[in-house]
Amino acid sequence: MEWLNYHHLLYFWTVAREGGLAPAGQVLRLSHSTLSAQIRALEQSLGEKLFTKVGRRLALTETGRLVYHYADEIFTLGLEMMDSIKGRSVGKPMRLQVGIVDVLPKLVVRKLLQPALCLPEPVRLVCYEDTHEKLLADLALHVLHVVISDAPVPPGSSVRAFNHLLGESDVSFFASHELNKSYARGFPQSLDGAPLLLPLENLVLRRSLNHWFDRHGIRPQVVAEFEDSALFKVFGADGLGIFPAPTVVKDKVMRQYGVELLGRAEDVRERFYAITVERRLTHPAIVAIASAARHDLFAEASTGKKKPRPR
Repeated sequence: MEWLNYHHLLYFWTVAREGGLAPAGQVLRLSHSTLSAQIRALEQSLGEKLFTKVGRRLALTETGRLVYHYADEIFTLGLEMMDSIKGRSVGKPMRLQVGIVDVLPKLVVRKLLQPALCLPEPVRLVCYEDTHEKLLADLALHVLHVVISDAPVPPGSSVRAFNHLLGESDVSFFASHELNKSYARGFPQSLDGAPLLLPLENLVLRRSLNHWFDRHGIRPQVVAEFEDSALFKVFGADGLGIFPAPTVVKDKVMRQYGVELLGRAEDVRERFYAITVERRLTHPAIVAIASAARHDLFAEASTGKKKPRPR
């Protein structure tokens, strides 16, 4: 059996955590050449590259991200052991590593994840944002416990994962007070020629909206398109256009951005999924997220009142 050299792992972990050889060298009081040699030794023992050069900086490879995940657990646990031996009160929180598809509405994500932070046992929530494809790859490497997405795993995907539908919401349109006065009457036909702020053409919500516009004979004036839904809400708050958002967070949107509800497109649906490598959810925090989404958050969106929980 070949044993892992934990000194090498510690040096790798520090370089990855500090963001480069120079800051890690200051922390460890070691030279660049010494750190480089130790990391090369670890790569040779694992048979995989852990870092790659991106311009003038080091970036973790896929294997590097996986090794970093385990190293973080190992050394965090070691620090807690030292605290415990020294008599300090330590309650190790349950860790939940969540991948969030970068186009998801942040207000919905906030509501979805809140139940994980309300469990009797403390939870350490670690969130990553990236593309659907990249997050699924990290899920397959067990870097993530769950991916929150607006689309299921595509057919034919090389990643073996399971889709757990959290719920769905229809879509509402919001506008500043001035725009609302001009376009609220006669909705949805009033949107024909109206200034709109929309998601990019390749996004799931935009495709659904385009079909809805076609069905109603609406040709809006598209003022701007965004990948990040939070950004078009900011533009909408400044009165630059009308924008869509899930009805499930309509009250929060109106309070946070100072806008008014223009109208509701009940046949445009946004779906939200928890994607895991498990067929059946077992992680307590993910179970809490799924249960609250199905029985509270999205039940309210569809009925206007909370659905009673099963006894």
